[in-house]
Amino acid sequence: MSKFKIDLLRHGESQYSHTLRGHLDDELTAKGWQQMQSTIEQVANQPWDIIVSSSLKRCACFAEQFAKTTGLPLFLNHDLKEMYFGDWEGISTQQIYDTSPELLANFWQKPSQYCPPRAETLMEFQTRVLKGFQDLFAHMQQQNLQHALVVTHGGVIKLLACLARQQSLDDLLKMPAELGKLYSLEFYEKDDQLNFILI
Repeated sequence: MSKFKIDLLRHGESQYSHTLRGHLDDELTAKGWQQMQSTIEQVANQPWDIIVSSSLKRCACFAEQFAKTTGLPLFLNHDLKEMYFGDWEGISTQQIYDTSPELLANFWQKPSQYCPPRAETLMEFQTRVLKGFQDLFAHMQQQNLQHALVVTHGGVIKLLACLARQQSLDDLLKMPAELGKLYSLEFYEKDDQLNFILI
């Protein structure tokens, strides 16, 4: 059975960090860039074979720069973007609380059952993200690669942490995923299903 290692790097602070930015394509701030840079410097001896990044600028710009510096191949993957928050895109949780406190509380407690207006459901988000990792798994198998750096978003990292811990997806929004931090997993396929393990 093939097992592969993935390091998930969450993007740093970005222009709209105080909001639910979902698919909004905001840029990293200078502080956000520095957060990612210092994390990477602490683990600079990692033998990564490939860099994969969400196609949104707050991930892709850093990934492109890092790929140039290291000479590693880079793939942008649209499936690894953040959850789409629909009408809540670009709005702070305080503003949402002021207008729709009940819906916000429901979404926070049970994201599997409630979602923002015109947003992606949690199941749609999970299907999309798992497709992205399925594609990465297939590519790593074909190319005989062992270790990938994936530059992505809080929601993606929290989703994989839930799956790795076999926790309810309703715990998703309570999972930690700090800006600019690295989280390590192994993943493998069993009975046509991807399995994730925290390491």
